[in-house]
Amino acid sequence: MNILGINAYHPDSSAALIVNGKLVAAVEEERFTRIKHFAGFPKDSVKYCLREGRLNLGDIDYIALPRSPYARFLKKMYYGVKIPALLCHRLYAWEKTLTVKRKLSDLFGIDESLIRAKIVKVEHHRAHLASSFFVSNFEEAFLFSADALGDFGSTVWGIGKGNSIRVLGEVAFPHSLGFFYTALTQYLGFLKFGDEYKVMGLAAYGKDAFGDELKEIVQIKKDTFHLNLKYFLHHKKYIDMNFEDGYPHLDLIFSPYLEKRLGARRGPGQPIEARHKNIAFSLQKRLEEVLFCLLKTHSLKGYSNLCLSGGVAFNCVANGKIFENTQFNEVYISPAPGDAGLAIGAAFYLWNQALGKPRQFVMEHAYWGPAYSETEIGCQIEARKGDFQKSGCTIKRINNEDELCEMTAGEIAQGKVIGWFQGRVEWGPRALGNRSIVVDPRREEMKATLNRRIKHREPFRPFAPSILEEDISDYFKCSHLSPFMLFAFEVKDEEKDAIAAVVHTDGSARLQTVAKTTNPRYWRLIDAFKKATGVPVVLNTSFNENEPIVCTPQEAIDCFLRTEMDILVIGEFVIRKHS
Repeated sequence: MNILGINAYHPDSSAALIVNGKLVAAVEEERFTRIKHFAGFPKDSVKYCLREGRLNLGDIDYIALPRSPYARFLKKMYYGVKIPALLCHRLYAWEKTLTVKRKLSDLFGIDESLIRAKIVKVEHHRAHLASSFFVSNFEEAFLFSADALGDFGSTVWGIGKGNSIRVLGEVAFPHSLGFFYTALTQYLGFLKFGDEYKVMGLAAYGKDAFGDELKEIVQIKKDTFHLNLKYFLHHKKYIDMNFEDGYPHLDLIFSPYLEKRLGARRGPGQPIEARHKNIAFSLQKRLEEVLFCLLKTHSLKGYSNLCLSGGVAFNCVANGKIFENTQFNEVYISPAPGDAGLAIGAAFYLWNQALGKPRQFVMEHAYWGPAYSETEIGCQIEARKGDFQKSGCTIKRINNEDELCEMTAGEIAQGKVIGWFQGRVEWGPRALGNRSIVVDPRREEMKATLNRRIKHREPFRPFAPSILEEDISDYFKCSHLSPFMLFAFEVKDEEKDAIAAVVHTDGSARLQTVAKTTNPRYWRLIDAFKKATGVPVVLNTSFNENEPIVCTPQEAIDCFLRTEMDILVIGEFVIRKHS
């Protein structure tokens, strides 16, 4: 049985294919459009999934969509009457769910009647819960999803057992931890969709000078939370959300009352003052307080496993503190816990829950996107020979993997900046060793070097380490595995200087643990670096320059040539710049 999951007309649009209960392919549309958080229809993602599965559109039995027009219907109608523009937006979104087959027929140039797949709509947060639990290795777990808004819900919790999910409670619009964090992110001058992670990094530089004010904005009420709506606009006026095509846009959602209480908001590009750092700190602390309260209040006795999903699950700082603040011993978060993951969640919800099929897949790695053969890579290199000559590059092919990794590790140890392009594209927003820029973590100056030569990021944002999973307990105070770079743990005091380039100002690092079984070539690279230096860690940042992570060899070559990377290791080919 072939199920195609599609997240469309929503940020981070994506597609995923499962065949007989096993994931075959998954990718975000931004990898193809080169527009970050692309929010239209994932046409190229669908094409890739079918191509990877060697299927035609007519072979698909079900199409799973993570949107249910009937979910929280009365709530939608109440606010639709109150805010007419919002009702128009909801009706438009509803209409879009009815035209998926028509869109696919146009896309593939076939008659709509030939698409035999049945359309199944899955409520947003149930798709989130499924995207984590049904691909985890837990037989049973407590499930928790939190984001800004989906099907007029913001937070949902329940339990998963075997091939079923049971929802136990929820928080609905207008109350939302996602909107809370986004509103303060906007107030702090970070207006782009998805900028919340910048505030998470900034928080480490502040102190809790605004704790009382933040407790006033989001309040814990018995077993749930409420927003103090005086600080927000989304419940009383239509907040424009451009989720049709291109880059998603979200209007300001905080009210003038927030500025009355906290002072004038910071404009984009204005200096970051101590006040802004302190607000970020108090914001992060309040999110953690509410999150841990909900997890402790609603989790059932006897459950030591947690599956976390929704956009709030990207908050790796909070994730890293779950173990010391709750009862949970094991936590699973998929590599795409946000809206991209809805494509996988809807498909597995259909397979396991709706159709009652047994679970037979565990997502142990994130490599589900396109790959390119050595022949394809070689053809792209040949086509760009003139550009390489102009840039003074030499090209060498090393078809022995140990030699390739040893050579690259030696260059990293010498302070070179390496573009590392291997295998299939990562699923989710993190570069996890297949589309990465890799440098020496021992050299603290590498942070400034990367920002000056390639990344051009705010200086308060940290870089992440990739560490051999067998060495995690030697460097970090918590030894829980983090294969998808979604946990921040405190670095042991005695090792902070050894990996200074990846230690944040608060002494933590957002780490990726690398297993030999799931990414053998990247593991060998880090192991070779360990043998050369004694340090089983490399600094890993995404292979891009203010754009989505590179997908194709062409994009990798373009990024390499226009930036100040020293060496590109692309498949078996080593391209070196000579000054």
